[in-house]
This record gives sequence, C-alpha cells and structure tokens, in this order.
Amino acid sequence: MTQDQKTAQLERVRRWREEKYRSPELRNLFLELTLRCNERCLHCGSSCGDVPSEEMPKETCRRILREVKEDFSKKLPMLCITGGEPLLRRDFFDILGDAHSLGFYWGMTTNGTLITPEVARELKRAGMGTVSVSLDGLPAHHDALRRTPGGFDKAMAGIGNLLAVGFDHVQVTTVVHRESLHDLDALFEILKDVDIDSWRIINMEPIGRALEHPDLMLTPDDYRYLIGYIRDKRREGYPVAYGCSHYVGQELEGQLRGWYFLCTAGIYTASIMANGDVGACLDIERRPETVMGNVYQTRFSEIWNNGFGFYRQDFAAKNPGCAACPERGYCAGDSRHTWDFDKNAPLVCMKDVLWTDT
Repeated sequence: MTQDQKTAQLERVRRWREEKYRSPELRNLFLELTLRCNERCLHCGSSCGDVPSEEMPKETCRRILREVKEDFSKKLPMLCITGGEPLLRRDFFDILGDAHSLGFYWGMTTNGTLITPEVARELKRAGMGTVSVSLDGLPAHHDALRRTPGGFDKAMAGIGNLLAVGFDHVQVTTVVHRESLHDLDALFEILKDVDIDSWRIINMEPIGRALEHPDLMLTPDDYRYLIGYIRDKRREGYPVAYGCSHYVGQELEGQLRGWYFLCTAGIYTASIMANGDVGACLDIERRPETVMGNVYQTRFSEIWNNGFGFYRQDFAAKNPGCAACPERGYCAGDSRHTWDFDKNAPLVCMKDVLWTDT
C-alpha cells in the first residue's frame, strides 16, 4: 500500500469518527460486575483487589439487561463482562445466563485463575463466546506484577480449561512494563504451542495504581522495541496485535493491528460500573465530568442518547500542541483513557517517539 492510499484510508476513518460524534452507534457495552479481585495488580487502572466494592444487585443487573434488550432491539451491543475479577460474583452465572437467554452475545476479561474445568463448562452453557485472559510475562514477572504467587501457572491452567471446552475466540492479553519487555520472545514460544486465537500486547499505562510505580513505565526506546516486535510478528503471520491503546503515526498505522486507530469511547463503547455509574471506557479516570449518569436514576438508553456529549468531541482542540499537530485529525487527542483532564493533554503521545513531522 502506498502512503497516499494509507492517508486516504486514515481520512475516511477521520470522517467516520466525526460522523459518529453526531450519530453514535452502541456496539460494546461493558458491565463491571465488581471491583473485588483475587489479585492486586500493580498496573490496575481501576485499583481493584481486596477493596470494598459497591455491586449492583442481581435483580438490578437483570432489569438493565432487559431495558437494553428493549431499547437496542434492532442490534444488540456485545456485552463485555469485566471487574475486578467477575467470577468472584456468586450470582455470576445467574446474571449471564439471563443475558444469554435475552440474546446477548457476550465475552469476558478475566485473570483466569478461577477457571476450573467445571467453571469452563458452565461458561460454555451460559453462552460465553469470547474471553481474554491476562498473562503479563514469564512466571516471575507475571506473579510479581499481579502480586499473586503461582498466578502464572493458574492462568495457564485456566487457558487450557477454556480451550478444552471450545469458545469462539480465546485471547491472551499481555501488559508490558520495563522489567517484562524482554520476556516477549520466551512468552511467544510458550503461546505458539497453545491453540489461542490471538495475542493482544499493550504497554503499562500511567493510570490507576500504575501511577504509584513510574519506574515500570516504558521509555521511548522500550516503546520502539515493543512496536517493532509486534510489527515483525504480524509480518510473520502470527495473530499478534497492539490493541487499541494509541495512535502510532501514519507509517505504522495498519501494521500493528487489523484496523486504524480510533478511540471508540462514547461513540461505540459505553460502560456500566459496579456502582451503577455510566461512562465510556472503564479505564478512563472516574471523576464528575467523565461519568455521564447512573442507572439507578436514569434509564441507560437515555444516558447513551443524551448524556455523552463530553466524549463526542475532538479532544485535540483542547490542547495547543495537539491542535498544531499535522496528524491531529487521525489521532484526535489519542485515547481517552490516557487523557489528563486537569491539564487537557495526552499522558501518552507517540509523536517524537515513533515519528516526527520532519
């Protein structure tokens, strides 16, 4: 593909995003069942773990699912179940059994440690289609990052139990930090012999609990190594992707994932938090201006249709540096989950790391 062709495609994505600001389309609805977790990850964007957690009662979850079914009957969004560790909810299978009976296609993000053979079979019966299991490096780094002795082995066992049952898509997600960056080759050798469908690699982000560990953040050289690694594995034909984390510049866009960068927060994606608050991506800092409403007071569809104006705008216009960047139309201020809402600036910007204007 020529650079002119790629620029034309990025222009189409830009126009599409601006159209979706005016006419959003709910495709992914995240349901955060709990903030409790049996791990206490150093990088957790929501600071989950052994923490108090408001949790919507089972009947409230059922009501919300019925309302979403009624209000989005022409095309139901995919239901994305997350936490904390969602399997800690004792009524997990009651809630997701209802979702399945209502016709929702659903998937889950999990640390995998609670997925026994019986749990895997129950997940299949409840209609789960896709699952992403966290595996953050080789055993020493994975267990240290998640503060869970034996966590790597438990996650690998969970992956094996899922594969034995059979799902539409089993993914491994790896969060890379400075100390685990060079685990990738050895981890690849493990995963290539496991019948997973994709490997999603992302960098540790300066959000949530990770802010307490700046020494683990990637340097510019680390980012270049990470991006080069993903690009090379994709060129070799492996199902490895960078995920949705950040805009990587015109030259690299299209080489690291099967789509061009688009932060879908508030235009394709919404979330219902454990306490009933409604927002966009669950990794976005939770503060008054990022919470659009609460399902205890307002029907979800009303919030989605009328309350997401905050997200449906060009964040790049808020920051002079972004506004002057020639690639602002393709980046639009980068991902909302790494936007500094006090300074109106991106916390992560790949410009001058992966590309320059000259």
